[in-house]
Amino acid sequence: MKLTYTIQPNDNFFNVKELLKLKFQISDRLLVKLKKNKKIWLNSTPTFVDSRLKPFDIVEILIDFEEKSENIIPTQMDLNIIYEDEYYIVINKPSGIAIHPSILHYTDSLANGVKFYFEQKNIKKKIRPINRLDKDTSGIVIFAKNEYIQEFLVKEMKKNTFFKEYIAVCEGMFESKIGTINLPIGRKENSIIERCVCSDGDIAITHYNVLKSLKNTSVVHVTLETGRTHQIRVHLSNIGHPILGDTLYGNPSSVINRQALHAYRVKFIHPITGLNVEYIATIPSDIKSIIK
Repeated sequence: MKLTYTIQPNDNFFNVKELLKLKFQISDRLLVKLKKNKKIWLNSTPTFVDSRLKPFDIVEILIDFEEKSENIIPTQMDLNIIYEDEYYIVINKPSGIAIHPSILHYTDSLANGVKFYFEQKNIKKKIRPINRLDKDTSGIVIFAKNEYIQEFLVKEMKKNTFFKEYIAVCEGMFESKIGTINLPIGRKENSIIERCVCSDGDIAITHYNVLKSLKNTSVVHVTLETGRTHQIRVHLSNIGHPILGDTLYGNPSSVINRQALHAYRVKFIHPITGLNVEYIATIPSDIKSIIK
């Protein structure tokens, strides 16, 4: 991957470093790596970051490092790829699969499957997931193909220009069809997994819109302003409408064997083209059978 910029007469970039920081928002960490590997070029020649710039100079940043994810074992999987380009890959994750390897999921996480896929495509890159989903939540997961794209998309999420939408099937009937839950979330005392609403927790804001009312259940469209661990599950449970099948924050279900939560759609600005992009993950059959 290469970033290129031609200096314009009205630009005020003092030197190469200023261009990289202001125009491309390259982090200090990545800048050190680029300098060390001589990946910054000025007019087709490797250059220093303190080099002065003049109109019509051409600056190129070569972000093409070969990387290894040494701790991730490649495992063949049938990945449901929604979209892929040279910058990132968008996958519809099924329920029951963790994103990251762990002691319990050392070889069967989504990262293991992406590692195998990358090796088959001769993509020598680290595995860089952008967003998180719980093991039993299905839907969109994005993996960046280099450090620059990862940093860009993570910044978008922090600036709230990265929109995530979910579909949930909840217990009970909502009194209000549209609402906002603004309750802080923190870790539950004596638990490393469970979260709860607590006064000293982190700010957490969830918006919901009831799409359909069924017998003793509701189909809800959910969007987030923040991204706390288990945020949707904790918030909906707190207002008396736990997600169907969520045994951690609600009750077991006879119609689904996991929480009925699906990361349905994402919208963000493409890191390179600057265009607004949108990706949709098909609703899986176990949730579809409930809401049909």
